[in-house]
Amino acid sequence: MITKTFIKETKELLREGRVRISIVIVLLLLGIAVFISSRQYNNVNEQYAAAKTTERAVWDGQGDKNPHSAAHYGTYAFKPKYPLSLIDQGVDKYAGTSIFLEAHNRNDAQFSDAADQTGLARFGDLTPDFILLFIIPLLIILLGYNSFTKEREMGTLTLLKSQGVSIWKWILGKWIALYLPIFIITALLFLIAGLVLSGLKDYGVFQWNSLFVMLGVYLIYYMVFTNLVLIVSALNRKSSISLVISLSVWIIACLAAPKTATNIASNKHPYPTAQEFAANVLEDKNEGIDGHNPWNEEAKLLEQQTLKEYGVDSLNQLPFNYDAYRMQKGEEHAAEVYFKHYKYLKEQYQNQTKVYQSLAVLSPYLPTRFLSMAVAHTDYGTHWNFSDAAENYRVGTQKFLNDHFAENSDFGEWGWKADAEFWKGLPPFEYDPPTLSNTLLHHSSDLSILAGWILLSFVGLFLTIKRF
Repeated sequence: MITKTFIKETKELLREGRVRISIVIVLLLLGIAVFISSRQYNNVNEQYAAAKTTERAVWDGQGDKNPHSAAHYGTYAFKPKYPLSLIDQGVDKYAGTSIFLEAHNRNDAQFSDAADQTGLARFGDLTPDFILLFIIPLLIILLGYNSFTKEREMGTLTLLKSQGVSIWKWILGKWIALYLPIFIITALLFLIAGLVLSGLKDYGVFQWNSLFVMLGVYLIYYMVFTNLVLIVSALNRKSSISLVISLSVWIIACLAAPKTATNIASNKHPYPTAQEFAANVLEDKNEGIDGHNPWNEEAKLLEQQTLKEYGVDSLNQLPFNYDAYRMQKGEEHAAEVYFKHYKYLKEQYQNQTKVYQSLAVLSPYLPTRFLSMAVAHTDYGTHWNFSDAAENYRVGTQKFLNDHFAENSDFGEWGWKADAEFWKGLPPFEYDPPTLSNTLLHHSSDLSILAGWILLSFVGLFLTIKRF
């Protein structure tokens, strides 16, 4: 009975022109989206490699220069483009691609793609994640909104019952007929993406297991929508009403719930404005040592402590250049200030994430979206990790420069210069994103919520079926 129902439903779907046209359109959109994303991925990675090589060459080729001048000259930390961003671009478009690393200041990532786009970008981009999250659920609605209503409208439901047909086998055949084309389309997309990624010159680490995890997340997402559409169809007697209710479910789940969650999270745990953040940082920095101001109160206290520690009467008697030593202490104070205030920003981000997760019970879209971006390394969590890694590298770079200045020059010798080979001793900036296991562990609540959705949707379908 399952096979017969599956074959019957499949034939009916294939006979309908709207279904054939819809599937062709979705496949065409997916093909275009993958093509565009793969080209963008290639271009961005080529730019990343070129910028990284060029910037390192500029740093190594500074020639004879004072280390503190080099600290102000600065360098850049570039954010890699990871392979699965081909499928889910996440927040990469808005988060920035590089961070300028300089003395005394921690800078945010700059040069986001969104900043370079025109107003037409407000209409959205054609990306695989857009189709996976929004269009395919619409396709499920188009294919399945009349799965049961048509049986009532044509009177075949009564005929099936009179013949003693197993309702469970009949419904399972319908479920498979509805879900199988979605499974094939999604699996085909991920297979093509995997083949494209494995064939490209990869600047990230492409892993098939990460791709399969992302595929599994979306397949569960579609199971939930399949169950919801079938439940709506089973509870209604007319196909038109079933279609309207199913579309309303899609609007609430994919549009209204995410926007509502964003507004609630932002209002409950707001970020400070850029002006407030800068003012708070400056206030705390002024309360500590200023590496450039030897008459600063904290600087004078440091001077007294240093003279006492080394048992000398003047700064000239110290075995190192005190000016560079004081600047390093100023850098350490500034780093602590930035750590404090960026920690607060991260706490606000984490609090907002908790709000999102608490509201994920309203829509399967939310946990799916968060898991997809996290596995692709295109979420804000990965961006924060990259920003912290860049800051640690900046702090280490300043210590590398100031220590060399202090150890190889005399007090007051501001004109001293390091030789041209010194710059090559600074290790290059490298960033490794969280592993897949750590990512899944960090998003265990999203996994639990998505599991809850699939369980409750099957339970709901089971209870609805018992009415037949």
